[in-house]
Amino acid sequence: MTPKDQQAAVLIVDDEEMVITSIRAFLQLETEYRVTGLTSPEEAARFLETNPVDVVVSDYLMPKMTGLQLLAKAKDLQAEAARVLLTGHADKQSAIQAINDVGLFQYLEKPWDNSQLLLVIQSAIERTYLLRTLRKKITELDEAHSNLKDVQSRLLRAFL
Repeated sequence: MTPKDQQAAVLIVDDEEMVITSIRAFLQLETEYRVTGLTSPEEAARFLETNPVDVVVSDYLMPKMTGLQLLAKAKDLQAEAARVLLTGHADKQSAIQAINDVGLFQYLEKPWDNSQLLLVIQSAIERTYLLRTLRKKITELDEAHSNLKDVQSRLLRAFL
């Protein structure tokens, strides 16, 4: 679950403005998410360099850069953000490649079902928050372990 004091950030990337408008309007009606929509995958990649997001939903076929290329950049820039591919081309090979290459969270076909899209985005956000919490806990455990080793070394030196 997302913390109540944080607003989840969703990035929608599709070269068709109508798709972005439709998804953004739906999410704004149904959720409190902060939704950014961009029609250029290059602009989306630049956006990801400086703006943390919880989930990236990208069209597959776009000019200059495919959705898989964008999601690969998203994985490099924000590894914990969930990646969702939205496509009008039901190509199972592309889906398998996406899962393997970019750590795809979900693959949805156009036209999408709004309730399914909402469920996927909610699950993706929950996954992102869980991964961030896990990373934080691992860091805390590593620090505690390091401190314990330091104390152990000092005790051994004191008694030997």
